[in-house]
Amino acid sequence: MESTEQTRSISGSMQSPRSPSSLPYLSVSVTDPVKLGNGVQAYISYRVITKTNLPEYQGPEKIVIRRYSDFVWLRDRLFEKYKGIFIPPLPEKSAVEKFRFSAEFIEMRRAALDIFVNRIALHPEVQQSEDLRTFLQADEETMDRFRFQETGIFKKPADLMQMFRDVQSKVSDAVLGKEKPVEETTAAYEKLKHYIYELENHLAEAQKHAYRLVKRHRELGQSLLDFGKAVKLLGACEGEPTGKAFSDLGTKSELLSIKLQKEAQQVLMNFEEPLKDYVRYVQSIKATIAERGTAFKQHCELAETTKLKEINLDKLMLTRSDKVGEAEIEYREIKAESEVATRRFERIVTRMEEEIVRFQEQKTEEMGVAFHQFAKGQARLANSIADAWRSLLPKLEASSAVQI
Repeated sequence: MESTEQTRSISGSMQSPRSPSSLPYLSVSVTDPVKLGNGVQAYISYRVITKTNLPEYQGPEKIVIRRYSDFVWLRDRLFEKYKGIFIPPLPEKSAVEKFRFSAEFIEMRRAALDIFVNRIALHPEVQQSEDLRTFLQADEETMDRFRFQETGIFKKPADLMQMFRDVQSKVSDAVLGKEKPVEETTAAYEKLKHYIYELENHLAEAQKHAYRLVKRHRELGQSLLDFGKAVKLLGACEGEPTGKAFSDLGTKSELLSIKLQKEAQQVLMNFEEPLKDYVRYVQSIKATIAERGTAFKQHCELAETTKLKEINLDKLMLTRSDKVGEAEIEYREIKAESEVATRRFERIVTRMEEEIVRFQEQKTEEMGVAFHQFAKGQARLANSIADAWRSLLPKLEASSAVQI
């Protein structure tokens, strides 16, 4: 979390909002999750605190209440409007009702939402979005009205299912030879796709093992707790000094259990969650790649249609047909549409070239922090365990010597 004295600038550096000579900054904090409602209508609300000196905002600080669906609205709007830009991912919804309002899940989601909105706020182009300003400043009633409008890439579940059916149909047509797929085949595009798909596989594998590591820490912590209780009960049946030694061993095991559980939580939040976040990020990039594919197909199809319209117009002009005027209007219209599609595709390509550089730099920095935190935590845990057992050895050795 940011301190009240410093915030992140839009360039990513730290600036003091109280200093009049500060660079432009826009910092957002997602805080104070609160459960509202009951049963299936229950949801979590968050305080979203914005601090900025940008003139287009209403003031230096604004606090609004937002729910998860408001964040979904923002991401969908940005995905629609900024084709070619890698819009950050949102944390997924919990599919299991009993985990939906657990303290751990709520905190993980809050942290992920904070990362999501700050990535947008720090993006040199997207941070100028009117939709972002609406999200950060509008009152709850206005936000509800925007959210319930039919906007976003998926307006309702039926739209999503229809999209899947359309994709499935197109794939089937291509396999059966009914439709020849129109795909971009440049070396740069193929390199980008290969990198993203390989990265997704490696991140997913690393996240899977991070999950197992968290699970093992928790299981070992629980085992030590159970062992400690059992040894203390055993010690209660023994006389001195054996009983005291057993009691000390049990107490130390219970303390180490707490350390393991805490470290498991640290690994979850500082290592597994960042890896999971980047798995989602790569899936978001794949959605942008799909948008690029659609734009390329439209560009090619309209360019081909324009050529056919031009050939048809030339034929009509040679035969002095009375349909020349109508054909000329059609040709001009389709040519203008084709030029728009070409510019749209070229804009996506340019943006993606810039975005992949930003993404790689960001990934290197954030994954470096995650691995550093992981290594520090494991070293801290190992030293703590070693010190704990080492401090117990003299007591156990003394007890053994007395018995002998």
